[in-house]
Amino acid sequence: MFDLSPAKLLILAVIALVIFGPNEIPKMASQAGKALRDLRRIAEGAKNDLRDGLGPEFADFELEDLHPKRFVQKHFLDDLNGDSAKATAPPARSARSNGTLLAPGEQPPFDPDAT
Repeated sequence: MFDLSPAKLLILAVIALVIFGPNEIPKMASQAGKALRDLRRIAEGAKNDLRDGLGPEFADFELEDLHPKRFVQKHFLDDLNGDSAKATAPPARSARSNGTLLAPGEQPPFDPDAT
């Protein structure tokens, strides 16, 4: 997202040290961590409120599924990788009791001994 390499992080740390001084950096880091924890707690609360509001029929609903990339992957690409292969595979052709194959659409004769 931000593409911060270790070198860029080091440069930002040096700039922060020069601007704020060594006494303020730990306080600021603590405040940033606290703010991040609060934001995560608020986001989790919002997710839980949304799930409660949607009701039991959406119990397995995940907010990550709303991301466009994940949505396409789940609903379109999963079918290409596994599920639709089973659905689009041609049905196996049955054979008569003498071993010859049935014509497409032809039903095998009823055999009460075959179970």
